[in-house]
Amino acid sequence: MPDPHGRSRAAALLSFPNPVNEVASRVVAGGVVVLTLVALGLQLPWMSAVLAYGFLARTATGPTLSPLGQLATRWAAPRWARSPRLVPGPPKRFAQAIGAVLTVSATVCWFALHTALATYLLLGALLAAATLESAFGFCLGCWVFGRLMARGVIPSTVCEACTDITRRTAAPARAAEG
Repeated sequence: MPDPHGRSRAAALLSFPNPVNEVASRVVAGGVVVLTLVALGLQLPWMSAVLAYGFLARTATGPTLSPLGQLATRWAAPRWARSPRLVPGPPKRFAQAIGAVLTVSATVCWFALHTALATYLLLGALLAAATLESAFGFCLGCWVFGRLMARGVIPSTVCEACTDITRRTAAPARAAEG
């Protein structure tokens, strides 16, 4: 049976949501912060593989195949915010892909190259970016996505909502009126 966008159920489950609830994104980032702090604090570089799975799952399907994504979207975000704060999906997917590159690289450094230092440096970069997102609502990957769009590296058709500033300013105004 197709979803409202005409996709099959399987295609819908294996697609990234657009828009994305920013509250849930920040909860996921908070979970990444906790897992990364555990990996670094307890010197468990193998946890980079656990983090890599989460980022690969979220890049491919959004929260569908990610335990942390499910926790954030089904339990935490609905309890912590009266209403979702919807933001465009493509920049969030790009950010998840950057997290996947960092964590897969960290995993390769640990399991294939046997170098803990490189693993910890990559996890440290991940920790910085996830902390910015969870604590301050600043998505570093989204910011990079925007800069790449402005330079024409990412076509505007990838995220029409990202190129139309009136959509970003009108939504908060409408919410304030309601």
